[in-house]
Amino acid sequence: MLIQQEMDVQEKLRILADAARFDVACTSSGSDRGGRKDSLGNTCASGICHSFSSDGRCISLLKILFTNQCIHDCRYCINRRSNDVVRTAFTPEEVCRLTMEFYRRNYIEGLFLSSGILHSPDYTMSLLYETLRLLRGKYRFNGYIHVKAIPGADPSLVEQAGFLADRMSVNLELPTAEGLRRLAPGKSRERILGPMRQVQKGIAAQNLSLLENGGGAFVRTGGRETGMADSMNHPGRNLWSGLRKGAGRVFVPAGQSTQMIVGATPESDYQMIRVAEALYQNYDLKRVFYSAFVRVNEDSLLPVLPGGPPLLREHRLYQADWLLRFYGFQAGELLTEDRPNFNVLLDPKCDWALRHLEQFPVEISRADYGTLLRVPGIGVKSARRILAARKSGALDFADLKKLGVVLKRAVYFITCAGRQMYPVRMEENFIAGQLIGEERRKTWEIGHHDNFRQMSLFDDYRISAPVTAEDRSAALAGQL
Repeated sequence: MLIQQEMDVQEKLRILADAARFDVACTSSGSDRGGRKDSLGNTCASGICHSFSSDGRCISLLKILFTNQCIHDCRYCINRRSNDVVRTAFTPEEVCRLTMEFYRRNYIEGLFLSSGILHSPDYTMSLLYETLRLLRGKYRFNGYIHVKAIPGADPSLVEQAGFLADRMSVNLELPTAEGLRRLAPGKSRERILGPMRQVQKGIAAQNLSLLENGGGAFVRTGGRETGMADSMNHPGRNLWSGLRKGAGRVFVPAGQSTQMIVGATPESDYQMIRVAEALYQNYDLKRVFYSAFVRVNEDSLLPVLPGGPPLLREHRLYQADWLLRFYGFQAGELLTEDRPNFNVLLDPKCDWALRHLEQFPVEISRADYGTLLRVPGIGVKSARRILAARKSGALDFADLKKLGVVLKRAVYFITCAGRQMYPVRMEENFIAGQLIGEERRKTWEIGHHDNFRQMSLFDDYRISAPVTAEDRSAALAGQL
């Protein structure tokens, strides 16, 4: 498995951009940095304006692997050690030149840089750091950078890269240790969670230090400047070598994210959202991404999924993820061990509401913010607009539509001034049938009308319930 030396940058770009398409953890929101006279580019807190290509790539970022050579033999990965594929690698200078030239032509607004493991984690992480150092220093690039932290790399290398990147991520890949043992024998939960904990503690220590010192740049302890390596043993106590006066950079300002593969191992939806919930609570992650399993290798331990990647299941997990992060739901409310998978025909919020009709209808004029968020068809923005608008007077259904409420879902669960939009039987079967709609009723099995159909591991392949454009838009915008 030798890297091909005689290869031009354009051919390397073709190979390493294609190899990066399976990593979906590439959103760019969360960092705010204005332009500077001596630098090129800026970063907006609202996120880089981007679109997605048909295979899921964020096309406003230069999304590449540094190398597709890898010491690991993960069974689900196209770049596994045992695969006979053309191997190549960029140099730090090549990545810098590509980024700057693409940026100047307005093709991209930032860089997403991941990598296979070349020789060792330390060697690979040092190359990624050198790339970022050149971009920020020599090329004065001030735009958005997302870089992978390599599990098993020296913490000092992760620290140095963290002061140059906007976001870092470490892919969990599979939700359980058993799944990793079977499909990624060279990886372990401990090695993956180690840099996650390091980034978490680093951000927390930095924030605390700035508060304790009134925004000061750094502190000397015993005649030396303290940094993140010390904070790993004493989290929250030490300040940061990267916050020197004039440096102008903080540690991972846009936070960290991770990715889990959906469908490669037999975990249920309940197990996956429980893992995501634990990551949000214990590691302060900004996002957990879900990637539908694509069988790119022939391997007896990989599942054969009729119909292709489980896109509907991935879609439901993203919808549930919004509910966990922004709507105040807990994993145990959405699913249980007895109901371990999401409904094929209804999104998680509608499914929850149908199972809790005793809490509805909600009176729009009196409901608090948390209660409004639990109404299907009312999102975060529309809930806030309702709270502001009702201070000026009573709201009717026409007003709610203007405020962004999706009435065709919300109408079954709300009242305005004590009245429904039209008479609705508060009965699970009736409301479910209306929500599913005529175009999906053909998938309804009459024999299960009293026990709404839940997905088994790969049920979405056998039931024709496609993800509509409206559903996809609602999931991305959080209007559930």
